[in-house]
Amino acid sequence: MRFWRSYRLRLQRKGWRARAMLKRRQLRPVADRTGGIRPGDVLLFCTQRNEGVRLPYFLQYYRDLGVGHFLFVDNDSDDGSRDYLAQQPDVSLWHTRASYKHARFGIDWMNGLLARYGHGHWCLTVDADEFFVFPFCDTRPIAALTDWLDALPIRSFGAMILDMYPKGPLSARPYRPGQNPFEIASWFDAGNYRIERNPRLGNLWIQGGPRQRVFFPDAPRKAPALNKIPLVKWHRRYAYVSSTHMLLPRGLNLVYDDRGGEKPCGVLLHAKFLDTLGAKAEEELGRGEHYAGGREYRAYAALAEDDPGLWCQWSERYLNWRQLEILGLMSKGNWA
Repeated sequence: MRFWRSYRLRLQRKGWRARAMLKRRQLRPVADRTGGIRPGDVLLFCTQRNEGVRLPYFLQYYRDLGVGHFLFVDNDSDDGSRDYLAQQPDVSLWHTRASYKHARFGIDWMNGLLARYGHGHWCLTVDADEFFVFPFCDTRPIAALTDWLDALPIRSFGAMILDMYPKGPLSARPYRPGQNPFEIASWFDAGNYRIERNPRLGNLWIQGGPRQRVFFPDAPRKAPALNKIPLVKWHRRYAYVSSTHMLLPRGLNLVYDDRGGEKPCGVLLHAKFLDTLGAKAEEELGRGEHYAGGREYRAYAALAEDDPGLWCQWSERYLNWRQLEILGLMSKGNWA
């Protein structure tokens, strides 16, 4: 039984890799600076569309963490963000007009670029509204984390998505380009999370937080997944299966300790809930390119129209990674 399961998963992984090679043909280089990638560089991979307001702070945040090179796919932006990215000296950029939905919500493009450029590197795959927090990130660069993981050795590093939001209506404080979004969206749910194990691929499945509390109170299992594996020591034979929620080979999903201990893990601070949400939701609903027919974006559009906010009496204000570890939302494991 175990042999046949492994065989089927290996075939599936080969299929995802072959599909990624085909979908990579949809990408046209705008600025290819991959020749400047150095051995040992931590690479960041991202698909974006019309995220120009976010990109200045996003790039600065990850530069400060120590990311060596950025590889972006631009899905036909019309807000100037493609030109902005093309001018950045540490960015390689590809453009496509192809369907985001038919590329499995961009993950086929990411798998293709990861196979071509990520082999042998630690690779961080995130969205433009996700900000990676790991133990000691306030005093140590990301290379300190990856060096430690190499020494163990550990090939993948998990992170929970933590939805951040302001206190009061989303429209109350406009977000400015280049601004730290967590000056506005500084609150989060400290509890209200449900965790299950995926028996087939071995990853954790986490749901809850404000998106379940506000948008899916009567259907919690339809709430978005909050588990991701964004940081991986990539090999060209690897492939993400569903966004960065899980990947193959199956062992890469075992980013938790089932023997009573704690493996190190981080958090992705999620800065979606700003005053920009309403316009973004309307745009994406019009495109019809998102999961489940844009179910989430319909809920976001309704929230932005009513403008009630996500804050509640149990909300916590974000301080630092140590606070998140005390709350049990991330762990440094035995890294000291």
